[in-house]
Amino acid sequence: MRSPKITFIGAGSTVFAKNLIGDLLSYPELAAAKITLFDIDEKRLTESEIIARRINQAVGARAVIEATTDRSKALDGADYAINMIQVGGYKPATVTDFALPSKAGLNQTIADSLGIGGIMRAVRTVPVLLSMAHDMERLCPDVLHLNYVNPMAMNCLGLNRGSKIRTVGLCHSVRHTAGELAADIGVPVEEIDYVVAGVNHVAFYLKFERDGQDLYPLIQQVIDEGRVPDTNRVRYDVFKRFGYFVTESSEHFAEYVPWYIKRDRPDLIEKFNIPLNEYPRRCESQLAEWESMSADLKDASKPIEVRRSVEYGSEIIHSIETGQPRVIYGNVMNRGAISNLPADACVELPILVDRQGLQPTMIGDLPMQLAALMQTQINVQKLTVEGILTGRRDHIHHAALLDPHTAAELDTDQIVRLVDDLLDAHGDFVPANLRRRSDKVA
Repeated sequence: MRSPKITFIGAGSTVFAKNLIGDLLSYPELAAAKITLFDIDEKRLTESEIIARRINQAVGARAVIEATTDRSKALDGADYAINMIQVGGYKPATVTDFALPSKAGLNQTIADSLGIGGIMRAVRTVPVLLSMAHDMERLCPDVLHLNYVNPMAMNCLGLNRGSKIRTVGLCHSVRHTAGELAADIGVPVEEIDYVVAGVNHVAFYLKFERDGQDLYPLIQQVIDEGRVPDTNRVRYDVFKRFGYFVTESSEHFAEYVPWYIKRDRPDLIEKFNIPLNEYPRRCESQLAEWESMSADLKDASKPIEVRRSVEYGSEIIHSIETGQPRVIYGNVMNRGAISNLPADACVELPILVDRQGLQPTMIGDLPMQLAALMQTQINVQKLTVEGILTGRRDHIHHAALLDPHTAAELDTDQIVRLVDDLLDAHGDFVPANLRRRSDKVA
């Protein structure tokens, strides 16, 4: 077996990097891989390096581990690049993405994938990812880029339009939701066969079966018996209305559509148990947890737990390196795989992985109501990416004007003003071609 070079971009996301490194080095065939950790934050990078070396020792692997703040060095000769960056971070970028819309009367829950928050995160992130991809074209043109960065669909769409690098977007929502539904209906998840397709965070289980038996009646039974989990009321309502279960969590999905969050309807917030401003709370909690967790993870006198995660990244690399076939869920350009969605959309669907690489499954037509719902998201995604790639600020306005939740809460003047205020507030995180003329560098 060869020893592939696997580069982690944004390796200062230490907990996530820990999980993926543990996954990779748990495979004997990958135990001698070269793991290169890259981040611009030296402190967090050093912490990740310490933890990576402890994992290497704990699982009895013999990986070569290095850490660097030099992006070119990190990418040079890489076979795989795993991306987990967050441009602008929680502070100031995410705080801004919540504060200004809230002031304008637009409430959000997560704001990292779709909606006005997702649009702004794409504006900050796509240009940085493209800069990295252009480095890859020069330093590792055959690399497989595994993107975990949100907003998933917009980032992958921008990467596929603006670079030659092979990219697959990876998200754990398919597996997480399958586990949640399995618990709700009392069926072991490993006994369930499912097929999912759509766009990231708005993909649906087209099939959910055990031994050929449709399990959707058991999901309906959860509603009939009044057993809907309090944290999942939105998704069960969507299932009731559309006939299929969506992959992303209720707190996410609530802000993708115009029905659940309305500033003059507090009854809806209570009825569907919607956690407004959830992402900032989550970030604060994670930062506090990290302070205590990091000391334990770095302490050589304490055992480090290595448990396989639900992430697809290591499975893809293992299948390509060994030829062992697997089906994973990934985000790629549609190109006709889902026949009633645009060919140039980014879609999430089953992908066969083996030594030949990634081979997306042909799905055919989705149920009409699902395709129509997804199209409302694709409109926003494509306009946002077009605006980023062409420097057309008006297309960022158009994307926000067509966003279902934003449009349901604000009028046209308010939406355009909010977009402009957000672009101004994000300053240098916004590419120069989208800044106001007076803000552009001469």
